[in-house]
Amino acid sequence: MATDFGGGRLKASEDMRNYIGSQTALGRAGEPDDIGSLVAALCSPETGWVNAQRIEASGGMFL
Repeated sequence: MATDFGGGRLKASEDMRNYIGSQTALGRAGEPDDIGSLVAALCSPETGWVNAQRIEASGGMFL
């Protein structure tokens, strides 16, 4: 994700974003908004029975 975490390297470097994009099925690096809807869904009452799951949110990087 292109955030300030990890020193913000991905967020600050266009070359790094292009490299990560070349490794994903979506063809781009992830943005904070890409993760926000997943987090909101998991925090909602409708997902109350979801627990102990590993949810891959990588834009298809690890297919």
